[in-house]
Amino acid sequence: MTRSDIRVGVDIGGTFTDVALDQPGGTETCKVLTDYAEPERAILNGIEKAARSARIPLSEIGQVIHGTTLVTNALIERRGADMAFITTEGFRDVIEMRSENRFEQYDLNLQLPRPLVQRKHRFTLNERIGPKGDVLLALDPAEARQMARRIVDGGFEAVAIGLMHSYANDTHEQMMAEALKDLSPDLSVSLSSVISPQMRELPRFNTVIANAYVQPQVSAYLNRLVTRLRGSGIAAPVFMLHSGGGLISVETASDQPVRLLESGPAGGAIFAAEFARAHGLDKVMSFDMGGTTAKICLIENGSPKTASTFEVARTYRFKKGSGMTVSTPVVEMVEIGAGGGSIASIDQMGRIQVGPRSAASEPGPACYQRGGVEPTVTDSNLVLGRLDPDNFAGGAIPLSVENAISALSGRIASSQDMDVAEAAFGVTEMVDENMANAARVHTVENGRDIEHFTMIAFGGGAPLHACRLCEKLGIHALLIPPGAGVGSAIGFLRAPFSYEATRGLFQTLTDFDAEAVNAALRAMEAEARAFVEQGIREGRTTIRLTAFMRYAGQGWEIPVPLPYRAFSGSDTPAILAAFEEAYRTLFGRTIDGLTPEITNWSLIVTSVLPEPDAVRRRDGCKEAEAVRTRSIFDAALRRNVDAREVERQSMETGTVVDGPAAIVEAETTTIVTSAYRAIRQPDGCLLLIRKDVS
Repeated sequence: MTRSDIRVGVDIGGTFTDVALDQPGGTETCKVLTDYAEPERAILNGIEKAARSARIPLSEIGQVIHGTTLVTNALIERRGADMAFITTEGFRDVIEMRSENRFEQYDLNLQLPRPLVQRKHRFTLNERIGPKGDVLLALDPAEARQMARRIVDGGFEAVAIGLMHSYANDTHEQMMAEALKDLSPDLSVSLSSVISPQMRELPRFNTVIANAYVQPQVSAYLNRLVTRLRGSGIAAPVFMLHSGGGLISVETASDQPVRLLESGPAGGAIFAAEFARAHGLDKVMSFDMGGTTAKICLIENGSPKTASTFEVARTYRFKKGSGMTVSTPVVEMVEIGAGGGSIASIDQMGRIQVGPRSAASEPGPACYQRGGVEPTVTDSNLVLGRLDPDNFAGGAIPLSVENAISALSGRIASSQDMDVAEAAFGVTEMVDENMANAARVHTVENGRDIEHFTMIAFGGGAPLHACRLCEKLGIHALLIPPGAGVGSAIGFLRAPFSYEATRGLFQTLTDFDAEAVNAALRAMEAEARAFVEQGIREGRTTIRLTAFMRYAGQGWEIPVPLPYRAFSGSDTPAILAAFEEAYRTLFGRTIDGLTPEITNWSLIVTSVLPEPDAVRRRDGCKEAEAVRTRSIFDAALRRNVDAREVERQSMETGTVVDGPAAIVEAETTTIVTSAYRAIRQPDGCLLLIRKDVS
């Protein structure tokens, strides 16, 4: 065994920090509570715990892969740098005017989200670049120096520069950056022509502002993390999972932290996608529920659905359009405030509401006995018998049933004239319905029929709720993979090295300039390969090319996959055919008489990983032995049932557990409702299928 054989994946969530240590002898996993004051301390504690279990010295670890919600949390909580934004004269208020869409049409008191940069800290330059890169008004070097002095004297920690059409010509942005660096070499400066060189000033400005806003904080955190790992004897290189589902170096992550949005959830999608390929499942819905949020992602033909833009920090009931749209590659998913720590309350109409507020790890749910007094989903699951108070998180966190009952009684049951069990059922049923609604909307928006999908559930909370969610959605089969409780951390270890380069290059298809396109693609490939090669020196890579196209007169584009090669003028019929096929797939028809346009290009270089071994489905052949029987509330039956408790590690291939049952392991518990049975598969997965369709 060599150092390169030992890798560690670490996922920081709102409640737990998950660790997975991969070595030739198997995978060791553990969960520790997230440390908000020093997140790196929880990481090191978790790695040390996993290494002790595996009997491996820390110095033998060859690679550390990390995903974090630090960027997302900083944007949501407005805990970023004191920053300035420099843009073109006349465009100071673009980020405040937004797209002018009303995300809640009938709310007369609609409050738009506040921009990250105050208006008084948004500055303008007298310059102008045209959409084709031509200089319409040159930037005076003296004005750039004067602006730099104003910024430095203002004491700002970070600066975002976003000038009009800089994706076509970055000369003026570079000039402004050089003037700033001459006066203050250590000042954090982000350029839109580097961070998001694409058409559309609103998402481009938002993206560079978000990057600058979090860059000092993320850079400081990653420096502390690397220093702490080195001090503990871990000299391994550190890589970060970006939101598109690939790995980048810690240096790249420090410079472009906006790429870390949703990096943790992306690891979960990779985790689920690998099992989808192994089991030959073409239509999968991944369900990741942790302590703070629940994430749902569609995986088709073994790959998670991805997007080139993402909306972060929604401020209005998690409603689409109420956040800040950024242009960065991301695994597309719907995320809601529904986790084990989600807090239950009674609204003005006397209804039970759950989330989006969370007790997180500090103080945690009431049953954690760490100072929390508000009722949560975890407290409700404990009262309903779905959690073992003496064996939660492998026994590391003893739970108090009395505290859970007190919280539910005081905040929910007493005000609604119901007993505590009814209140607990109301809380869990509400959170399950919230997640089911999110899944329905997500699949409908993507033109899919959810009943034909298989669910893959992971995260500490998902196995507790997956069966009930399937009952609500009409899904007949679901998988609970081994290591489900720390699925995202394991997913980090299955991720390829990848980087997406983008360019804005507007052309109509009738005036297709193959020479300009080929020059842009060569530059994009060189950029992407330079980043990927920081992680791999040798090995096969693939290139995925996408053109973003629309009909003339339309406001938005659709992604059109194209083969990567040198283009010529004779390729326009093939590009047109690819566009029409993609358009017809989405909208059921094409439009005659309109000229297609290309706005942006995306090129992704990805390292090639081995495919997982195919798994042949096994039907049940013998009953599992139960450790004991305990009373669990079955939501579909609306009553308590006697459920068998089975230890997952004792189950062999083909072992059957008929519901109602609880299958327990260190990081989570799988609740098998009365309508389902579980069968252990050859790769360790639990296949849960409805009894009436098996």
